Amino acid sequence: MKIRMNLKKTFIVTAMAVTSIISAQTGGKFKVCLDAGHGAHDFGASYHGFVEKKITLDIVLKLGKILEQDPSIDVIYTRNNDTFIDLVERANIANRANANIFVSVHCNANKNTEAYGSETFVMGLSKSKSSLDVAMKENNVISLEDNYKSKYAGYNPNAPEALISATIAQEEYFEQSIELASRIQDNLEEKLNRKNRGVAQAPFMVLHKAFMPRVLIETGFISNPTEGAYLNSEEGQINMAKTIADAIFRMKAEHFGGSVPVLDIKKSEKPAPKDTTVKTPVKVVPVKDTPKTKVVKPELKAVNAAKVIYKVQIKASASQIDAKPENFNGLDKISSVLEKGYYKFMYGETNEYETSKAFLAEAKEKGYDSAFIVAFKNGIKISLNEALKTN
Repeated sequence: MKIRMNLKKTFIVTAMAVTSIISAQTGGKFKVCLDAGHGAHDFGASYHGFVEKKITLDIVLKLGKILEQDPSIDVIYTRNNDTFIDLVERANIANRANANIFVSVHCNANKNTEAYGSETFVMGLSKSKSSLDVAMKENNVISLEDNYKSKYAGYNPNAPEALISATIAQEEYFEQSIELASRIQDNLEEKLNRKNRGVAQAPFMVLHKAFMPRVLIETGFISNPTEGAYLNSEEGQINMAKTIADAIFRMKAEHFGGSVPVLDIKKSEKPAPKDTTVKTPVKVVPVKDTPKTKVVKPELKAVNAAKVIYKVQIKASASQIDAKPENFNGLDKISSVLEKGYYKFMYGETNEYETSKAFLAEAKEKGYDSAFIVAFKNGIKISLNEALKTN
């Protein structure tokens, strides 16, 4: 399954997030594990005097300080100084603390120094070369660890797709991770004015062993002189921390209770792309000649209520909405369920998983970029992993 979402103004509230997050810490504190990427002899990316390990630590410490102002939040750090922590140990720290969410903070880099923007990753497979390249870069850190070949059972960091089994096994946290990533990206774009490179799925080792909703944020490109300078500045780090904190506060309030403090976030200026001159002739293909992928409308078949039913969740709302096509960008056959005070709206229904993918493609074509597949058995929502095993 591949996910690449350009998120604008929509976020998804999922029922699974409610169940998982609340049940984990009912009556206790909301635990957030913050992971500053790299550390010590592992510098991470380094360009123009900007060093990833330092920037990530600075952002995480500022983020933690903001979160700790809420007495109902307990912040756990994988590192709070310039030290080196094994990737698997970072996840273990979160697991031992029984954290509700895990947030790993990083900086991106590219040979193309004009690349810029923020993106947030969830654990999973991707056929996208750019996503795999980012995962490969971050996973290569294990080669700096002692006895990494035996510790990671021969895992090859240059082939991150080898973590496919982990993707399936941990699918129960997938929707919650998408929700958290979506909130972060929406905030980075709307509140901080950063370029939104979307939410993506990729096989990161640091996310692989964390058994909770978890995301990895590439805050921006330090290879870009302008964006690197922003991330390296006190103002940039404070506002980046506030923006991420706001997303965490909102997720906590949604599923755990509490209020959302008003954070003064100063919008930044995006790096302006430089003009480049092409020195060799390039054949330009007119837009009208460029083939466009056509989404095929799924074939409607009778649904057997005794079997697993797949639907596509497209949005959530605190109020009911008439199931008219004009209210859902032209989509018909809309159903809804009320869960924990929120109406979850779903498009289509089928007993066939492959057909549900076609429904998903159609929903995304209609503008629901954050839509995802959900499964029901005897009217009760079940994990996608369980559904696929049932079938």
